[in-house]
Amino acid sequence: MQTDIEIARAATLRPIAAVAGSLGIPDEAVEPYGRYKAKIALPWLRDQEKTGKRGKLILVTAINPTPAGEGKTTTSVGLADALNRIGRKTVLCLREPSLGPCFGMKGGAAGGGFAQVAPMEDINLHFTGDFHAITSAHNLLAAMIDNHIHWGNALGIDVRRVMWRRVLDMNDRALRDIVQSIGGAANGFPRESGFDITVASEVMAILCLSEDLADMEARLGRIVVAYTRDRKPITARDLKADGAMAVLLSQAIQPNLVQTLEGNPAFVHGGPFANIAHGCNSVIATRAALSLGDYVVTEAGFGADLGAEKFFDIKCRQAGLSPEAVVIVATVRALKMNGGVAKADLGKEDVEAVRRGSVNLIRHIENVRQFGVPAIVAINHFVSDSEAELQVLRDIAEAHGSHAILCRHWAQGGAGAVELAEAVAAIADKGAAQFAPLYDDGLSLFDKINTIATRIYRAEEAVADPSVRAQLDRWEQAGYGHLPVCLAKTQYSFSTDPALLGAPTGHVVPVREVRLSAGAGFVVAICGEIMTMPGLPKVPAAEAIRIDAEGVIEGLF
Repeated sequence: MQTDIEIARAATLRPIAAVAGSLGIPDEAVEPYGRYKAKIALPWLRDQEKTGKRGKLILVTAINPTPAGEGKTTTSVGLADALNRIGRKTVLCLREPSLGPCFGMKGGAAGGGFAQVAPMEDINLHFTGDFHAITSAHNLLAAMIDNHIHWGNALGIDVRRVMWRRVLDMNDRALRDIVQSIGGAANGFPRESGFDITVASEVMAILCLSEDLADMEARLGRIVVAYTRDRKPITARDLKADGAMAVLLSQAIQPNLVQTLEGNPAFVHGGPFANIAHGCNSVIATRAALSLGDYVVTEAGFGADLGAEKFFDIKCRQAGLSPEAVVIVATVRALKMNGGVAKADLGKEDVEAVRRGSVNLIRHIENVRQFGVPAIVAINHFVSDSEAELQVLRDIAEAHGSHAILCRHWAQGGAGAVELAEAVAAIADKGAAQFAPLYDDGLSLFDKINTIATRIYRAEEAVADPSVRAQLDRWEQAGYGHLPVCLAKTQYSFSTDPALLGAPTGHVVPVREVRLSAGAGFVVAICGEIMTMPGLPKVPAAEAIRIDAEGVIEGLF
């Protein structure tokens, strides 16, 4: 069996100018990065949006992830290819992979089999340098904070209340908590700090949620980095860092155009994780796609309890987007794991385990319905699936107001997802979605957190220490109470316990910390034991990644 990277290398790709031309993008708006990837100029895209053309937006999400695999990105690619096969002009919008997971658990994140975006190695590695630019802009601000304090601290920053940590696009648990500036007076004032992974940076969120360059610079200026002794907020604009940060990001904010293995256009831009950030690709890329295509397929990270909820409540709310349909990806294997089957036994038929584990899928169907958007289930096919197991899954979806369609896009590309494409197009064309966010802006910040915990996670309640509640109250008094909330929690469960699979109820969601992302426009609530700087697994994917004597990369998959 061919690996993903072997399949990708065997594909014949179109020159990127031809891909752009298929969307009507002129050569002068295309900034090539080699033969098969390019950035698209923002002024041309802004003029294109003024035409008023707006395609139909389709979100791909999934059940909670398991080691068995679900295939959300693979399904997004397969669906976009299939829609183009049936004559629907479709543009794909994905997030950029982070180096952390590529060298940690995943080994790659550009889809799989014959449903991939290309050039695969470039996308999985440095791509067009967007993440490096975000890392540099974030850490420039950190350096300017420490430099300001060192040279007299005219703003009166309380060194105990510097909130801005540094970032790195790599999994490194040793950097989660550090002591910095040791070694004497010339190195500044020693204090505790730490690193987050780049995808968790507020700068990443700002790039992904900004409408244009001016909006991005304004948002960067609103970042709250520290407080004075009397709790007055200090912003990036106060430090005069926003202009230089915007310069570092001026190329990164332009969306990246690539293609699927079938030559269809794909914008791959931005890449926050949905377990610790808002988990969606950039607003600029999505709006560009909507102005260029009749249909747009996009994804949101991890399960629908995280990615879809944040897509609806943060991205759609801020950008004025209204999705027409949702695809929930599920696999028989993953549902069997939710039903108690060990990974080693997933190849054995177990109809009852599928039935037990399907409570996870049912919960996601019910949750998506709360947002007023119709949902369809895509069964990502594995060769070990039995017909009896597949039928149980179909029956359960039908019984809960949805429809499950078997998809073979991994093995067959777009041809394996044509039935899904026809069903999705039929739903989108009806225009029956009555989209609305889960909560109103006017709710208190903690009530917003509690609403997500009780209505999406089905917890008994969210709980927080008095100090956390007091911080939320202070932000409300400072004028931030209207912001949406971004809950950071484990992706593996509806609860904050990664081992609690299925569809738990009655649990408690503990909020251990809250962070204000004033520039991005939301408040982050960190729940349970989730880390904003992941660690590498016992056997990281990096151990198998190498380059041979011919310069060919091996080990990405």
